[in-house]
Formats: sequence, C-alpha cells, structure tokens
Amino acid sequence: MVTNLSTLLLGLGNVLMKDERLGVHVVNTIKERYDCPPELEIIDGGTLGLELLPLFEQFDRVVIADAVNFGREPGYIGVLEDDQIPAVIFSKLSVHQIGLADLISVAKLKGVMPSKICVIGMQPSAIDFSLGLEMSDVVNANIDKAIDVTIDKLKELKIECVLRSPQK
Repeated sequence: MVTNLSTLLLGLGNVLMKDERLGVHVVNTIKERYDCPPELEIIDGGTLGLELLPLFEQFDRVVIADAVNFGREPGYIGVLEDDQIPAVIFSKLSVHQIGLADLISVAKLKGVMPSKICVIGMQPSAIDFSLGLEMSDVVNANIDKAIDVTIDKLKELKIECVLRSPQK
C-alpha cells in the first residue's frame, strides 16, 4: 500500500480574460495564504493544455481549479471527480476545454492518468473571450468559498494545508 502519494494542485485559466483567471487565482492564493506539506505541489498551469501531460505522469493525484460552465448561476461551485470529468469537459464546459479534454484523453491513451483526478470549478459570470484583468463581482464574492472547497478536497486526500497567521 502506497502511503506517501504525491499530489498536484493545478490552476488553469487565462489571467487576461476576466473570470477565466479564477483557477489560477485560487491556486496562487492558496500558495500565498497556506503552509502545505511537501507532498503537495502547487502549479499555475495557465493555458498550457497538452504541455501539462508530464505532470499527469509525475503525480499520483491531481486536483484542478478552473472556470467551468456548469450551466448554473454565476458563482456556483461544483466538484467533478474521476470518470465524471471527461463527460462534462467534452460538453465544452470550460472556456479552454479543448486543452483539458485533450490532456485527459491523451493521459488515458498513454496509461498515465493519475489514480485520482478532481476538478473544482466555478461558474463564471460570462463565458466569452473578452479581455479584462478583473474578475466579475459574483466570482470575487465566491472566490474564498472556492478556495475553502479546494482546501477541503485536499484534506479529504490527507493533505493538510494550514492557514498562515497574519503578518504583523
């Protein structure tokens, strides 16, 4: 039995496209606010798509934060795990879904899928390709909840990230 599983927390998104940046924001905020154990690696994957395949080969478990079109109200947070992910992603629910869908497909074809994969997504306010450096008010209002859901998912995986004390 493997007891020291390596885990990747991967943020996806384009930081130049409003709500599309939320996955990257979630992981970068966790990196700034929390002390996490060495078996967790936190990476801003941006919009790299298939270039992220070596990470799927390297890690036992992957948790992905992303903007996902669940067809729900803006700010809705959903969690997709393992076999739920391809069916949802192939329905074009992420604004950069082609990269993530391709990544998952190629990882499966190569036999390098992590033993556990999870997508924590938030419904963006608008699904378009307009540029902007600020997330919408509804996404900003729910971003801390998305961070909490991500921290809780890591805790389920026996990864304890501890909130740092505020600097004085």
